[in-house]
Amino acid sequence: MTTPDRPAPPAPTAAPDSKPMVAAAWMMGAVASFTSMAVAGRTVSIELDSFEILAWRSLFGIAIIAAIASLRGRWAGMAMRHPGLHLGRNIVHFAAQNLWFFAIVTVPLAQVFALEFTAPLWALLLSPLFLGERLTRARVLSAAIGFVGILLVARPGAAPITPGLVAAAGAALGFAATYIFTKRMTAVTSILAILWWMTVLQTIFGFACAGLDGRIAWPSAATLPWVLLIGATGLTAHFCIGKALEVAPATVVMPFDFLRLPAAALIGLLLYGEEIGALVIAGAALILCGNYLNLRAEARARRSRAAAA
Repeated sequence: MTTPDRPAPPAPTAAPDSKPMVAAAWMMGAVASFTSMAVAGRTVSIELDSFEILAWRSLFGIAIIAAIASLRGRWAGMAMRHPGLHLGRNIVHFAAQNLWFFAIVTVPLAQVFALEFTAPLWALLLSPLFLGERLTRARVLSAAIGFVGILLVARPGAAPITPGLVAAAGAALGFAATYIFTKRMTAVTSILAILWWMTVLQTIFGFACAGLDGRIAWPSAATLPWVLLIGATGLTAHFCIGKALEVAPATVVMPFDFLRLPAAALIGLLLYGEEIGALVIAGAALILCGNYLNLRAEARARRSRAAAA
């Protein structure tokens, strides 16, 4: 995210010159970016459907990445050398983003963000199947804790399972699959190439799907700034997380990302009058706990491997 475009975080590394306060400042920028994207998405949804939002946002992304590639002279490495991986990744990611934009309009923001945080746990369970990674005891425990958190947030049987909740859960699963694709692709192509073909393909997907009803809405003068904000915040969020990971290990950085949840709850309360129940808070806490336990276990395993070497 993972907002809708968030890549999987790098593996935790030991950082003797860690600067946690600097990392915290960068992560506050990421939190602000992700919450701004959610607010902007709700605002433009009155005028544009999710396909149109993604189409116009991706078109804006093409302009940004093209400018970066030109300034850095990186066009030589932008060729699509693995079309199957690019196509598979972007079909899944496009579907997940549409589900996410649908969810933020129909479900309280805190519930959407809580379920979104299950994406790393789904990726953890899928990685043995698609990446050949070992499913350790710590990973199973993290996933189990997160699953209990999902039950508290969704409350199946006690509260109606709405299309919005299903969409939020589906988005998290889609983001997890995107993480898996991204991890495989970083071994064979550059991040800039991944982002370039993501924006190109999702612009095509967006306009094609938006035009199925024979009409594609243009952003109005009032909506255009919000569409640009959605595109810009996706890029600034990635940039802030990357800068934070440069100065501190993932075990320090990623817990700050969890602040998106209370931030979303506060925004939902102040702007939309969304009241958050105790069970949602408890469930979100368990989901975040499961994520953090996995990060700590991965950090310990990496340190052990480094010491053995």
